[in-house]
Amino acid sequence: MLDRRTFLRTTVATGLTLAASGLSAPAIAQGRKIKLGYVSPQTGPLAGFAESDAYNIAKFLTSPHGGNFEVVVKDSQSNPNRAADVAKELILSDKVNMMLVASTPETTNPVAGVCESEGVPVVSTVAPWQPWFIGQQGNPRDPSTWQPFDYAYHYFWGMEDVIRVFTAMWNQLDTNRQVGGLFPNDADGNAWGDPVNGLKPGLAERGYDLTNPGSFQNLSDDFSAQINAFKSARTDIITGVLIPPDFTTFWNQLRQQGITPKAVTVAKALLFPQSVEALGDAGHNLSSEVWWTPSHPFKSSLTGQSSAELASDFIEQSGRPWTQPIGFVHSLFEVAADVMGRVEDPTDGDLVAEALATTQLETVVGKVAWNGEGVPEFAAKNVCKTPLTGGQWRIKEDGGYDLVVVENGAAPEIPTGGQMEALT
Repeated sequence: MLDRRTFLRTTVATGLTLAASGLSAPAIAQGRKIKLGYVSPQTGPLAGFAESDAYNIAKFLTSPHGGNFEVVVKDSQSNPNRAADVAKELILSDKVNMMLVASTPETTNPVAGVCESEGVPVVSTVAPWQPWFIGQQGNPRDPSTWQPFDYAYHYFWGMEDVIRVFTAMWNQLDTNRQVGGLFPNDADGNAWGDPVNGLKPGLAERGYDLTNPGSFQNLSDDFSAQINAFKSARTDIITGVLIPPDFTTFWNQLRQQGITPKAVTVAKALLFPQSVEALGDAGHNLSSEVWWTPSHPFKSSLTGQSSAELASDFIEQSGRPWTQPIGFVHSLFEVAADVMGRVEDPTDGDLVAEALATTQLETVVGKVAWNGEGVPEFAAKNVCKTPLTGGQWRIKEDGGYDLVVVENGAAPEIPTGGQMEALT
């Protein structure tokens, strides 16, 4: 019996053409374009991650290499089951040659899992690598059973990076080093809250004690149990990984009780300007991890734009503030163009996967290369790490917020704009 890859390999002829830039870029013979599938949470509670999608896809398609590609876009609706379903549609109905996926393990993991089982190359980003790699293993709690993937490749930072960044920010403040953790019952929350592979051991090594009151369901409306646990532990610091609506609920309930911690450093929920703007003045000096800004000293391999120029162009085109996923979604298409420019047959999933493995590309988010640098051996084949810094949201005199980088110890090439300030 012929599997899908063998069928495509033996029935589709391919060729190479030159893009307008003069760089080599492939195009499938007989007028067919290389077909990319793209999945992200364009609606639902994770929709903030996809705000720049339309801009980035249009940017890619009008770039020198864009004419060789077709992009088929699917909305995961912030639902893991839906993400898996649309990935299957893209593979079986749309016949995509490569899959791109971004934004939280709830989206990246089900898509990557489907692609791996179908033998379709997939590149993912915007999810810490541990929830991505370990979360897809048959037994996440038994490292001896973990296996590398043949078709799934991922780039982003990891738990070790966020622990280093968060504690470096808190070290700038005078606190009692008592930390309260908010971890929902989802892929991110379970990974961050894991007592072995999550935040707790890393924080303990740096002198911080984590109180974890237990997981909760997304879109909860009552955080009194967590708040009471944090009060009992006398926590000066709140951390965790939340969807934006849940942080808003928690923060409002905490403030209603007159509680003001010295630092609130929360992943996911505090990444986007619209999430912080929704809090009004109560968003001032809230903090989070920072993976991309206009100040990052990198440029696009597709357009030649610097990070600052890309962010400025987004603001001009959309009328909205820049947002961190701009750089990473853009970089997905940089990787796709680079990889497909190095394969003789873009319809051969094995050849594309081999090209992915040998990627050495300078992108607008930094270097993407699956060379194992800084990654444990068990994940070295499939994971590439990118720089991470930390920042605080500062309210502007004319309204709105600026995200100010306040910690760059592991990435000194990325400039800071200030020091960590305590909440008041």
